Amino acid sequence: MSIHVRAPATTANIGAGFDVAGAALTLWNELLVTDEPSEVDESHLGVRAFSIYASPAGRTFEWTSRIPRERGLGSSASIVALGLVAGAAAAGVSPPVRELFAAGLDLEGHGDNLAPALAGGVCLTHAGEIYRIADDAPATPVAVIPSTRVNTAASRSTLPDAVARLDAVFSVVHASLLGAALASGDAAMFAAALDDRLHEPYRIAHAPQLAEIRDDLPDGCLGATLSGSGPTVIVWAEPSTADSVAASLERRYPRFEVRVLALSSAGAG
Repeated sequence: MSIHVRAPATTANIGAGFDVAGAALTLWNELLVTDEPSEVDESHLGVRAFSIYASPAGRTFEWTSRIPRERGLGSSASIVALGLVAGAAAAGVSPPVRELFAAGLDLEGHGDNLAPALAGGVCLTHAGEIYRIADDAPATPVAVIPSTRVNTAASRSTLPDAVARLDAVFSVVHASLLGAALASGDAAMFAAALDDRLHEPYRIAHAPQLAEIRDDLPDGCLGATLSGSGPTVIVWAEPSTADSVAASLERRYPRFEVRVLALSSAGAG
């Protein structure tokens, strides 16, 4: 018997949606599990997720990794999602997404990445719950991916324990606009929502292109957000301009990888 599953990349935080908002992207990691005895690295994150539902003994795990690691695109969440879904299939069970999410949250640690990796679409997470609010966003994501890596734990250590009241109010307003824009598909509201004073200003040292792009948005862009803890920046383009936006960004950042992606309505499976 063989099990073949795939799981999407994700962009989390999405501006002021810090630790809450995430979306699945059309960039996939894959896993093939076969009933052939081999040496299994049981410390591997995905194998540990698989082990929640089934024993990895007597199996071979073949991972295909297309999502760049430590770039803010949810590579670890994708690996956990792959392990969970494959493990459940090996056990002959079909748990709901909410159960898979609860089972993998301690391993992944970032619910705003794991939720869309499992459920697809645009998700909000809070207190262990997934709220899937949309299949798509009112803009096309163009990923600007540097070659440098950012460690999530190190990046989080730069965040302050408290922020000024005006900055807190700014972030609450923009987070509210963000949720409403994503749920309604309102492009103008989405453009108004794409700013933050809770986490992005403190991570800008690892992603200076975020400020550069915001200061000089290519024609046809609604805005830009840091993806996860960075350094990848998602530039949100009007769908009809996505290719020209990507070409502009490639000229501006010739050493970076620029990808026109889309939101995936499907999660791991």
